[in-house]
This record gives sequence, structure tokens and C-alpha cells, in this order.
Amino acid sequence: MKLSVFTVVTPDLTPEQMAAAAQAAGLDGIEWRFKEVPEEVKGEKPSFWRNNRCSIDPQASDEEIARFDRAAKNHELVSLSVTPYLTAGDIEGTERVLQVAQKLSASMIRVGVPGYNRTQNYNDLFDVAVRYLDAVEPLAKRYGIRCLVETHHHTITPSAGLAHRLVSRYNPEHIGVLFDPGNMIHEGYENFRMGLELLGPYLAHVHIKNTGWRKGELREDGSQGWVSYWEPIAEGIVNWKQVIDDLKSVGYDGYIGVEDFSGKYESAELLSQFAQQVRSWLD
Repeated sequence: MKLSVFTVVTPDLTPEQMAAAAQAAGLDGIEWRFKEVPEEVKGEKPSFWRNNRCSIDPQASDEEIARFDRAAKNHELVSLSVTPYLTAGDIEGTERVLQVAQKLSASMIRVGVPGYNRTQNYNDLFDVAVRYLDAVEPLAKRYGIRCLVETHHHTITPSAGLAHRLVSRYNPEHIGVLFDPGNMIHEGYENFRMGLELLGPYLAHVHIKNTGWRKGELREDGSQGWVSYWEPIAEGIVNWKQVIDDLKSVGYDGYIGVEDFSGKYESAELLSQFAQQVRSWLD
């Protein structure tokens, strides 16, 4: 298995600085965050989802996109993915991401999935997702880039089982699943090996982060509430040594991409710690 970084977790580094840190840590690939940084937040302290200096602007020119390509190639790294925050149904936006991914020779992008918050029926949202992916699949085939649905809390694909239900009608060469056990602790937990066995050829990529639970405020009825939060990868509920063994058991040999939101480490140290820890589990 190979190692990558999703640049959402390196918000204080420029593309060149991030690529240098990734190379020094012994990583193999980069997942470029694809999201605008509004002018009004550029004076803020760098942060994961606001002032992130390692992001490709959706309106970027070819010259600006080439900067990210050079950063990766100059440090002997693969531009693995362009990872946006798409809305299910946004075909125009999806094709724009595919066009940028093609310019970077990336092999995958993340596509949109409807959110779920009890205000709309799951079955109606599932139909929205199917209509969207029906249009995405021929685009994926045309551009030669795999489009991934992520296991993510507060969406209709919080688990491997529900992600598989959505993608199983499509060709796994074009539509796949980004498997994220850390997200599945927030919502969507099921036995990880069972989920990997179910996904089979649809398993396209893995994100590594970790999650904990702690007691929160009492609920309206007086019962104890609980709150989930981010932990470093070796300190949360997910047993990552077991997950890596599970990945080996299904023959997975792709990338594991770090997406650690715990805030415990500075960016360069995060990449180094991630690489050392995961290499030890792989060995």
C-alpha cells in the first residue's frame, strides 16, 4: 500500500512547502483540496476549511493549475486526486473537477452525495443520487478518471453497506468508494472487514483519521448525551492496525490518505508521524 495526504490537513503550507514536507516524510501521492478561499478569510490564521493555502481554486487558470502539477512532480509525488465538495446533481461542477484532474494526471475525484438530516426521506434522496451518478458515470469513462462516493456521516452513505447499495449498479472502473473508518465512528459503523469484503472492486481509496466519543450535555428527557470528536490516528476508537490487516485480507494495494483533524501536530510533523505510524502497521 502507498501513502498520500489530503491537503485539507496542511492549511498553513503552500503547495510547494506541502510537497516538500510530503517527500521528506516518504509519502507517495497528494490529494489536492479543490475549494475557493474567499478574500475575506485570507487574513485569518490558516485553518482546515477556511483559509487553506493548499487549495486549488475552482476558477483557477491553466497556469495556476500547473503550479500544483509542478509542486508534485518536482518532489517525485503523484497527483492522486482532486477532491472537491460537490453537491449531488451538480454535473457542470463535476465536469470542471474532472477537467482539472485530467490536467494534473490524477486518477480519481470525489463526487457529491446527498446529505441526510431527517428533513427529507432517504428514498427520495437516493433517487437524487442515482440520477446524478447516472450522468457522472459516462463523464468518468470519457475522462478516464474514477469518481468516488465517500463513506461520510450526515449523508446517505455513512457506511460501506449504504455506499455499496448506491454504487453497485455502476461499473467499478468508473464509480468507486472512498472508505473512511474515522467517519464511520461518527455515524455508520459496521464491521470494517465485512464492509471491505462487500465493496470488493468498488473499494478505490482509503482515508485515515480517528474519532472519539465523550459525554455531552443531558438530552431534553434527562438522559445522557454523547458527542463525537477527532482524535490522532493512533489514539481513537478505530483500531487501525486491524483495519490495515483487513485491507490486506481483501487484497487492497492502493493508497491510504491522511486526513487527521485532531490538531495535535503541525503540518510537517503530522505527515512524518503518519508515515512512520502507518509504515509500522504495514510491516
